[in-house]
Amino acid sequence: MLLNLHSFYSLRYGTLSLEDLIGEIRSGGYDTAVLTDINNSSGVLDFIRLGRKSGINLLAGMEFRAGDKLCFIAIAKNERGFQEINTYRTKLNMEQRSVPQRAPDFEQVFVVYPFSEIGQQELRDYEYIGIRPSERTKVRLLDRKHLANCVVLAPVSFRRDDYVLHRQLRAIDNNLLISQLEAHQVALPDEVPLSRIALMEMFADLPELVNNTEQLLAQCSFYFEFETVKNKATFTDNHYADKEMLFSQAAMGLERRYGKNDTVARERIQRELEIIEHLKFSSYFLITNDICRYARHRDFHYVGRGSGANSAVAYCLGITDVDPIALNLPFERFLNPKRKSAPDFDIDFSWNERDDIYDYIFNKYEHGHVALMGAMSTFRSRSILRELGKVYGLPKAEIDRLIHEPEHMLNKNEVTNTILSVYNRMADFPNQRSIHASGVLISEAPLVSYGAMDYPPKGLPTMQFDMYVAEDIGFEKFDILSQRGIGHIKDCRTIVRENLGELINTDTPELFFNDPLIAAQLQSAHTIGCFYIESPAMRQLLTKLSCNTYKTLVAASSIIRPGVASSGMMSEYIRRHHDPSAASYPHPVFKEQLEETYGVMVYQEDVMKIANAYGGLDMADADVLRRMMSGKYRDKDHLAAISARFFANCKSKGYAERISMEIWRQMESFAGYSFNKAHSASYAVESYQSLYLKTYFPLEFMVAVLNNYGGFYNRKVYVNEARVAGANICLPCVNQSNVNTRIFGKDIYLGFDCLQHLEQRLALHIVNERALHGPYLSLENFVRRAAIGLEQLIILIRAGALRFTSIGKKQLLWEAHLMMSKYKSARNGNVLFAVESRKPILPPLEENVLEDYYDELELIGFCVTGTLFDLAKSSFRGDICAESMKAHEGETVRMVGDFVCEKMVRMRHGGQMKFGTFLDSEGRFFDTVHFPQTLIEYPLRGNGIYLIEGKIVVDYGCPSLEVKRCAKMPLKSDPRSE
Repeated sequence: MLLNLHSFYSLRYGTLSLEDLIGEIRSGGYDTAVLTDINNSSGVLDFIRLGRKSGINLLAGMEFRAGDKLCFIAIAKNERGFQEINTYRTKLNMEQRSVPQRAPDFEQVFVVYPFSEIGQQELRDYEYIGIRPSERTKVRLLDRKHLANCVVLAPVSFRRDDYVLHRQLRAIDNNLLISQLEAHQVALPDEVPLSRIALMEMFADLPELVNNTEQLLAQCSFYFEFETVKNKATFTDNHYADKEMLFSQAAMGLERRYGKNDTVARERIQRELEIIEHLKFSSYFLITNDICRYARHRDFHYVGRGSGANSAVAYCLGITDVDPIALNLPFERFLNPKRKSAPDFDIDFSWNERDDIYDYIFNKYEHGHVALMGAMSTFRSRSILRELGKVYGLPKAEIDRLIHEPEHMLNKNEVTNTILSVYNRMADFPNQRSIHASGVLISEAPLVSYGAMDYPPKGLPTMQFDMYVAEDIGFEKFDILSQRGIGHIKDCRTIVRENLGELINTDTPELFFNDPLIAAQLQSAHTIGCFYIESPAMRQLLTKLSCNTYKTLVAASSIIRPGVASSGMMSEYIRRHHDPSAASYPHPVFKEQLEETYGVMVYQEDVMKIANAYGGLDMADADVLRRMMSGKYRDKDHLAAISARFFANCKSKGYAERISMEIWRQMESFAGYSFNKAHSASYAVESYQSLYLKTYFPLEFMVAVLNNYGGFYNRKVYVNEARVAGANICLPCVNQSNVNTRIFGKDIYLGFDCLQHLEQRLALHIVNERALHGPYLSLENFVRRAAIGLEQLIILIRAGALRFTSIGKKQLLWEAHLMMSKYKSARNGNVLFAVESRKPILPPLEENVLEDYYDELELIGFCVTGTLFDLAKSSFRGDICAESMKAHEGETVRMVGDFVCEKMVRMRHGGQMKFGTFLDSEGRFFDTVHFPQTLIEYPLRGNGIYLIEGKIVVDYGCPSLEVKRCAKMPLKSDPRSE
C-alpha cells in the first residue's frame, strides 16, 4: 500500500535510512512497499537486498520532479520496468532537460500523478491519480472515469519528530534562511509513516481506491540476482577463447619475468590461473591487461598497485611491477574461492593522461555498458554546523565559534540548541552524489538495468550508486587512478633527453634497489619531490629507520599509516628494527610468520597469516576475516561465524583464551588502517623510480615536479630544492620561458604559469608567436606581436619578463603607459606599430632590489631572485642551522626558519599540538614540535620568517626542535608603498 517512500537518498529531503524505512514498513504491518526516491535510484537495489533479508516484498520506482514540483511517480512492474525508468532518467540527465508534466510512453511502468496536477487530461492504461489522505474528501470532484484510476498515495519522507530536520534540509538545499522557505519547497507535515490499519481506516469510505492500489501492487514483482558477476562476461566474446588468451599471455610473461626454468613461479602461475578460470575472472584480467597494453602503446607510464599486485599472473602480464613471489605475497589476498565481494586492480596513470585512458575505455566498449562509479558525499561534523548555521542566519564568526569552541558560554542559546538537537541525526546523511575517485564499471547487460546515470560536468556517464552497492550486486570495478608522481617520472625522462641528450629508462626499478647512491639518498631522507616519501612525517620515519633498502621502504610505506602510528606499533617497529633482539612474540607462530617485521603486524597480509597459522583458518577465510575487520564487508553474521571458528580452533589447539583474545584484538584494531603489502610494495617501486631520477638528474627532476604542479608542498619548496641542488633559478622571460618551467643546462626558467594573474591564453600566444617568428626584439616589438593589453603587460614587466631589453622596470613601465595611451591595439591583434616609435627621454629612475622582492611575492607568491630571509629586518639567522642540529642534542637554541607547512594533531586527553616544518637560511629543512600549552601562547600564524627557541631532541637520529616560544620576525617595509 505504500507507493511513495523517500529515503535519505532523496537528498536534502528525506530523513530515513533504508534500514529505518524497512523498520517502519514492518512495524506498520505492510508486506509490500515501493522506494521512489526523488530523481534517482541510488538506494533501490540496496533496499531490495535488505528487504529480502527481512522477508518483505519491496519494489522499485522513482519520483520525477522538476525543481520542487512533483510531476509524477514511476513504479516498475518488473526488472524491465526498472530499466525503463533508469533509461528515461539517464536521458533527461544527459540532455540536461527538466522533467515534463506528462510521463513518456512506458511499457512496463505504472505512473501515478499527484491529484493537484492532473486536471482533465486523458489517462493511459498504466497511469493513475494519487490521492493523499488529506485529499480524500475531494475525490468526488473527479470524473467517474478517473475514479477507476485513483490509488492511495501516502508519501513517507520522515518520522513525525523529524519535520524540523526536513525543513532544515530543504533550507540547505535551496540555500535559504529557514524563515524564507515557501510552502511548495517543503513537504506537508503528514508525510510520516502510518500503520496499515490507520491508513485503511482513513480510506474506509473509498474501498475502490484501496482495491486499485492493491491491484497495482499485485501486478508488480522485482527479482534481482545478487550473486552473479555483472561485469562484461568475456573479452573475446567467448569464454574458452578468453581462457586460452590469458594462459598464452601469462606463459609469455612467465618466461620474460622468471625465465624458462623457474619451477616455483611456474607452479604459482598455474595455481593462480586455475582459480581465475574457476571463478570466471579471465575477462577481468584481460580487460585490465588491454588497458595497460594501450597505455604502453601510447608510452604512458603507469603503476599497477593494490591487492592486484598479489597476483603473479598480473606481474607476468605487466599489469604490475611487483614480484609477489619474491615478497611472499599470498594470491588469496586478491582472489580466492570464498571471497564474496569482487577484487579490483588499481592502475595509476599520470594526472594529465588519465582522460585519454577514459576515452579509450569508453570508445572501446558498447555505449551504455561503461560508466564511472558514483560516490556519495555525506554531511560531516563541521559541514553540519556550517550548513545549519547558515540557514539560521548566524554570522561566520558565531559559526566558527560553535565549531572550534563548542563549550563556549555564548553558544548556549535557542538557535544553537536547535542546531545541536539535530546534529547527531544528520551525521553521515547523504549530502550529494559525486564521482568515485577512480572506479569504472564495464558491464555485460546495459548499466540502466542496475541504476540511473548522472552526467556531471566531466561529461561521462556516472552511476548513481556507490562502490558498496556495486560490490553487493556483483560488480568488479576497474580503478583508473591519477597522480602527479607518475607525471614527474615520465616528464623527467623527456627533459633529461632534451637537456642532456641522454636516454634513460625507469621501467626496470629492481635495478635501482641495490644502487649505493640511491640508497644514500633514501637514507638521508633527501626525498623532496619523490612520490609518497617526501612529506615531513615520511622523511622523519626514513631517518629514524635509517632506511636504505627496498624491503625497509615497503614496511615504512605501511607503518606510516595513521592507525598503525597511533596504536604505538610504528614506534615499536622502529625500536625492534634497530635492536632485533628486543622483539617479543606472544606466540611462536608470530616468530614463524612475522620475523621479517620483528613480530609487528605491518601489512594487511599479516592479519591473514596469523588468522591462518594461529587461528587455523584457511587463507580464503582469513582474507574474508581481514575484509570484515577493515569494514569493507557488511555481513555481520558471516563475521560472527568466522570468529566462532577462529576461537574454536584456538581452543582445540590448547591455546590460552587470554592470549587468543589479545591476538584477535590486535588483528581487529590493525586491519582497518594498514596497507596490504602489495600496495606498499607498489608505492615503494614508484618511490625508487623517483629516487633514481632525483639522485642522478636532480635539476631535471625538479623541473618535472614543477611542471606537474608539485606534490605535497607548494611551488616555493620545489624551487628551493632546485636551487640547493645547484640550479640558477630565473624569473619568467618572454624570450626564454614556456608556459611551463624549462631548463637550459643549469638555468631553470620559471614558466608563465607561475604568474598568478597572467591569462593562460596570452601565455600560449607569447610562446607560439615566438616559435613562429623568432625572439622578441624590443618592448614595442613585443607589444605589437603579442597583442597585449596594458594590465597584462604591467604584470610581465613587474615580474621581470622583459629584462632582455636591458631597460629597468620603472622605465619600461613609463614607456608602456605612454605607448598604450598613444595607440590602441588592433581589433584582431594585427599591426599595432608600423615603425618603432620614438622613446621618451626620462630622468634616471632609482631601482631598489626590495621592490623586486615584493613584486615577486605579489605576482609569484615567493621570492625568486632572493629569499624571504633577504626581507627580514634582522640579520640574525639563528644560533645553529639545520645541518648541525644533531650536534646540539639536548641544548636550548634559537633557530630562524621560513615557514613551510604544519600538521595539527588532536591529543587523546584533549587539546591539540602541531608539528611544523621550516627552511633555514641555507634552504635546508628542520622540524618543530609545538605542545599544547606552547601552541596556545605562541601560535603559528602561517607564512613568514619565525624566530624559534626550543630544545633539540634527537629520536633515532632524527632531530627536531621542541618549541618553547616562537614569533614571526618583522620584514623590511615595502618601498613600493612609501
